[in-house]
Amino acid sequence: MSKELCFVIDQISREKGISRDALLNVLEAALLSAVRKKFGGRTNIDLRISPKNCDIQVFETKQVVESAVNKDEEISLEKAQELFPDKNIGDTVEIPIPLQDFGRIAAQTAKQVIFQKVKEAERDIIYDEYKDKVGQVISGTVLRKERGNYYIGLAKTEAFLPQKETLPIENLKRGDIVKAYLSEVKLTPKGPSIILSRTDPRFVVSLFKMEVPEIHDGIVVIKGIAREPGERTKIAVSSKDSSIDAVGACVGMKGTRVQSIVRELRGERIDIIPWSDDPRIFVARALTPATVDRVGINEEEKTAMVIADDQQLSLAIGKRGQNIKLATRLTGWEIDIISESEYSKLKMDEADKSLDEALKKESEKPSEE
Repeated sequence: MSKELCFVIDQISREKGISRDALLNVLEAALLSAVRKKFGGRTNIDLRISPKNCDIQVFETKQVVESAVNKDEEISLEKAQELFPDKNIGDTVEIPIPLQDFGRIAAQTAKQVIFQKVKEAERDIIYDEYKDKVGQVISGTVLRKERGNYYIGLAKTEAFLPQKETLPIENLKRGDIVKAYLSEVKLTPKGPSIILSRTDPRFVVSLFKMEVPEIHDGIVVIKGIAREPGERTKIAVSSKDSSIDAVGACVGMKGTRVQSIVRELRGERIDIIPWSDDPRIFVARALTPATVDRVGINEEEKTAMVIADDQQLSLAIGKRGQNIKLATRLTGWEIDIISESEYSKLKMDEADKSLDEALKKESEKPSEE
């Protein structure tokens, strides 16, 4: 029996990835539960399994007394010394119980408990493995789609990719290999729930860390990001080394690095912005792909007024105002923008108003007699 038990434990350990010691502890607890149930729940029944050869020992612990009254928990001094000559009153003794007394019910109970414990151990292993991967990008295979949501197969389990966390333009199919950001791992009654996202801005940050060695090594730093999933992302970068161009490092030779990320994001456009601690410069750069020359700021209200060439105005604002919204989120400054012609008209209107006021004051002066 011991050899068979060792074989089963070793097999489960290999297949389920559970340590041998953990399985032995689970088995001890399971068998102890079954034995105690057979003996009416007596807590002085104990069990040990030898780690070396899986030999099972069941015993009851009794206290040595002059004359036993409670025979389940006490043993007379006379009988105790027949088994253990060195024992005296007040000592405890461990008396072996034959294994054949387990019975069919006890064995069935042990089997059920072992199954449950192994299942719990598997859940704990999966939880411990993936909770340490929160914030990383992981790859998996699309298994199925239920109620509009995707289930992604990982190495030992499956993850949940909600429909709202997928890109608007993508339709994943069974068997597709997909990358996603591991945003959350939580324990539920059914086991660990692993939540993935492809819309989280941190997904793009993680992809850049994977593609750009300078970011991974901390030489190039991502200072901020603003994203409209599936459409456009703006990312601000700076370099700690003056000899390394932050934007160039992110773009890569002939655009290979950034294009790899764009492909993963199904064609999402990416604007890589050189970060500046001068808000005027940073706001102007954030409006890429438009080119603007003049930016005025109000530091107290943290607002910026941008004057753009008439031909650049629509580009700076973007479709449905998307470009200026992303620039506002990236910089943290509330941005208003007007065209050069509109600004010139405002200046002319202000000049005319000032002239009118001056003429009015002049006309109100008393005439000299």
